[in-house]
Amino acid sequence: MAHVSFIDALLEPGQPDEPWEPGDDDEALDAYSRAVTSVAERLAPSVANLRVSRRVRGGRLLDGGGSGVVITPDGFLLSSAHVVARTEGRGLASFADGRELEFEVVGADPLSDLAVLRAAAPDLTPAVLGDADRLRVGQLVVAIGNPHGFASSVTAGVVSALGRSLPTRSGSQVRIVDNVIQTDAALNPGNSGGALADSRARVVGVNTAVAGVGLGLAVPINAATRKIVAALMSDGRFRRAYLGIGGDGRPLPPRLARRLGRRNCVEIVQVVEDGPAGRAGVRPGDLILALDGHPVERLGDVQRLMVSELIGQTVSLTVARAERVLELELVPDELDA
Repeated sequence: MAHVSFIDALLEPGQPDEPWEPGDDDEALDAYSRAVTSVAERLAPSVANLRVSRRVRGGRLLDGGGSGVVITPDGFLLSSAHVVARTEGRGLASFADGRELEFEVVGADPLSDLAVLRAAAPDLTPAVLGDADRLRVGQLVVAIGNPHGFASSVTAGVVSALGRSLPTRSGSQVRIVDNVIQTDAALNPGNSGGALADSRARVVGVNTAVAGVGLGLAVPINAATRKIVAALMSDGRFRRAYLGIGGDGRPLPPRLARRLGRRNCVEIVQVVEDGPAGRAGVRPGDLILALDGHPVERLGDVQRLMVSELIGQTVSLTVARAERVLELELVPDELDA
């Protein structure tokens, strides 16, 4: 496989540089300006303006756009899945040096809102991917994208909050993207798929949504999303296990909570007929305590555990039913997204 070495590197975050030492208070504004301009200069060659055509009702083609970030010299770009949704799988990418290149969609994962594209060029400038798990609230971040079609627009702000959740949908499947970054850097339509970078120009997020006036959200670059990107590059898709349940987090009944020494669980509110959970005897009203030996306290815990390695394998599901703890065995299917 031609890109195994990059995929291996992708799964390891970039190493942090030496801590930045701020100067005197009188120089704070200049230091801030230097940080933002440095990030802009380093990342601008790696951020593309994407132009696509998508089919709408009636079969008409509607022109749209977004942004993408180069992640390999030989033309792989990272973007948002919704930017290339319902397109014909190709489009045009424009770069700061004036080049305009055709690209094709290698793979898209709507449930993480990430997509990988491939442009026809052997000598692009890749961005360095960072690790969003190292971010702190209040940290400087810089967003580079193409809002409203204005290429290479730069905005700066701070990390307003961490750990936000973003609901995504693919057909009838709904999933929550965890640990989304919230920023006050100005984001507008067209920023989606662009880079959110730290002060050392490491891409820590992919801008995905405008949450409101002064609020923007970005899918984090971390260990979980690196695996998704690597799978999209190599296989064109990301495989997830499927249980066939619907549920939500809730507190355990007090007596059971005292007995188990924990407070929360996931209550099953729906079981898909003839799905993996249904075949294993799971019932609505069961309270999930653990999956494959891993504690479960909220729905996001179940989603994170739905990795491809579980597909077709027998796993244990620990549930509470009428305050009795049961161990059920089930075999997850592959999620058809």
